[in-house]
Amino acid sequence: MERDELHRMIRVDQAGEFGATRIYEGQLAVMGDRGPHSAEIRHMAEQEKVHREKFDALMAERGVRPTALHPLWSMAGYALGAGTALLGPEAAMACTAAVEEEIDKHYSEQLDRLAETNCEPELAEMIDKFREEEREHRDAALAHGAEQAPAYPLLSGAIRLGCKIAIKVSERV
Repeated sequence: MERDELHRMIRVDQAGEFGATRIYEGQLAVMGDRGPHSAEIRHMAEQEKVHREKFDALMAERGVRPTALHPLWSMAGYALGAGTALLGPEAAMACTAAVEEEIDKHYSEQLDRLAETNCEPELAEMIDKFREEEREHRDAALAHGAEQAPAYPLLSGAIRLGCKIAIKVSERV
């Protein structure tokens, strides 16, 4: 695997984990500790924070530049989290389910690429662990009523499309 491809992979993963932490910060700012799913959101937020810290360290260690869109992802993530929480707890869970569905696919594609190039086993192990936790987040969100959110198919589809775009742009910019 070429250095540039590896750097794109790490850059986009760090940006995604950063965005996830901002989504949860926005949700918790609106819902506080009294929301019906606040404990679950706080737990997921802590895991995302660990993921981000691991990618932050990997970026520093390998000299990977962050995406230039960090300020945009910070605002967009927080706004998405706060906005879905304002729609209600089910919408907040719908946001998590949609984001984690795309991250599962994204991480699976990366793992396939790492396996075919037979390199970076430690990175592959880390991504695999994080993918499993993202799947747990998605499953928890679905169990906590994500599909009962107002206009769930539309909300989920819009969030998933936004994630796909953010992934493609963050790899390059």
